[in-house]
Amino acid sequence: MNPENEIDKTEALEPVETAAANVAEARGGVDGRKRPKWLLPLIAVVCAVVLVVAGVVGWNMYRGAKLAEAKEACATAADGVRSQANEYNALLNGDAADAAAVKAEQVKDSKTVESLGKELKASAPEYEGCVAEDAKGLDAATVKLGEQADWYKTHEQSLSKAVKAVTESKAAKTLETAKTNLTAKLDEAAKLLTDSDGKVQDNTTRETLTNAIDAATRLKDANDATKIDKARKTLEDAINGVNASVQAKTDADAQAAAAAAAAAQVQAQSTYSGGSSYSGNTYRRTGGSTSGSNTYRGTTSGGSGPAAAAPKPNLNGAYGCGNSCTGKDDGYYHH
Repeated sequence: MNPENEIDKTEALEPVETAAANVAEARGGVDGRKRPKWLLPLIAVVCAVVLVVAGVVGWNMYRGAKLAEAKEACATAADGVRSQANEYNALLNGDAADAAAVKAEQVKDSKTVESLGKELKASAPEYEGCVAEDAKGLDAATVKLGEQADWYKTHEQSLSKAVKAVTESKAAKTLETAKTNLTAKLDEAAKLLTDSDGKVQDNTTRETLTNAIDAATRLKDANDATKIDKARKTLEDAINGVNASVQAKTDADAQAAAAAAAAAQVQAQSTYSGGSSYSGNTYRRTGGSTSGSNTYRGTTSGGSGPAAAAPKPNLNGAYGCGNSCTGKDDGYYHH
């Protein structure tokens, strides 16, 4: 073997780094200086601080997001309560107030009025709103507002149902009353139409009554109280017209009878007005040689026959009696 070749092989080999060399290099710089011992703990502390700060920032960001979310949810719940409350109050101050004025005698079923009274006594919840400052408080407020919205919704439905029941019951009573009144008026009209035959001054009033009876009869079984009441009013006006015509004929007949009686009385008076009366006339004679008095009495009245002859006066005292005198001086002339 050639020694020169062995030397060449040795020079061709690269140096191999050992573990000890690596440790020494880690403890020192490139220039061979060692790092300080406090460097690693400082790095650890800085890393911990960074982690804490990052955690705090992250938590605050999370809490802020939750708070914003809670505020939004609470605001939505508050809007829902206001909406439901507005609908309930509109019903309470509108149709419910009108229905509350209806009396038990105005409805067909009085229980509907009682049910409405109970609904009107319900106490609405007190609105608080979203006044909390943290997410937990806002979440609790959201839950409460949801319950209040449910209360308004439920009671709006039950109140609406009670109002409808009263309204329908009142309508049924009104219809029933209208039909009853129309039937009674039809009976009255039919009787008057029969009784007034030949007793009216104007017969067109009876024709009007007949037409009103026919129209009202067609509506006896209708379900519109307004139309039924209108037919009853028309019928009532026709009845009044016939009654007025009957009264007018009665008055006219009475006036005609009175006029005829007055004319007959005038005629009777003119027929028997030719009589005369002498009742109470007296002829009395006094003086001369004969005492006493001679009296002439006589009464004549028109009517049934000729007047009686007046007695002649006794003239024997002054003028002599002659053969026709009785000689009795009694104040009358005797044959």
